[in-house]
Amino acid sequence: MSGLWHDPRAMNALANALLAATLLAALAAASWWVSQRPLFTLTHVRIAAAQGNELQRVSPAQLRSAVAREIGGNFFAVKLDAVRSVFESVPWVRRAGVRRVWPDGLEVSIEEHRALALWGDGRIVNTFGELFVANLAEAEEDGPLPQLSGPDGTERQVARRYGELREAVAELDVQPESVSLSARHAWTLRLDDGTTLLLGRDQGIPVERRIRRWVETWPLVVATLNRRAQVVDLRYPNGFAIHSLARLDADEADDEEPESATPAAYAPRSGARAARRHDLR
Repeated sequence: MSGLWHDPRAMNALANALLAATLLAALAAASWWVSQRPLFTLTHVRIAAAQGNELQRVSPAQLRSAVAREIGGNFFAVKLDAVRSVFESVPWVRRAGVRRVWPDGLEVSIEEHRALALWGDGRIVNTFGELFVANLAEAEEDGPLPQLSGPDGTERQVARRYGELREAVAELDVQPESVSLSARHAWTLRLDDGTTLLLGRDQGIPVERRIRRWVETWPLVVATLNRRAQVVDLRYPNGFAIHSLARLDADEADDEEPESATPAAYAPRSGARAARRHDLR
């Protein structure tokens, strides 16, 4: 150790290290002192819709009021992730982007949820297939929302299928009133004209092809029957069957795909009227 004091190069290195440490400490202290000046205390938060969006359910004034007590500190100390979480806890806010604005402000961009449908447990499904909680009266200001349901974790799948089915039946001037996916992954669609379609599972003939086949054929079938069907079973590989409403509960419980059969009237289960089957081969 004594040799260190007689080594000019070592002494210079030690002096430089001590000087650097002193400067860093002084700089840190100065930075802290400056950051605590009133100039950097947060005084304004600018809130606007995210690019490509517009605010319909919340206003900037409402958001400021809702989060005013949760946001504090100064330009340097404020935690942006914490601020983002506060905004995203407000009903109807799907996502919030937060950035600092020199020297005393924040800029927040808001993306709202867009209600698509109601989920089976009372929550709302947005256009991304995500569940959120909000005032139902606000969600249905433009009219009743369709009903969607399915096993836990299938929200996105059911929302996507709803969009596909809505587009598929549009040419018949009807809309889906509900779309449900059973525990055995069988699909059921109820239309706003009261017709229920049993679509079955995504195996064999794809559901999209079954519904397209029905849409192409249905106007002719309705003209022939001269009445509206209550339940239409599209699970057949080469046609579909028309049932009475009394048959619905039993058919929904039985998710097995019906086997192909020669087109004919057949006897339904006990308590239901006869069903008529239409072959499309």
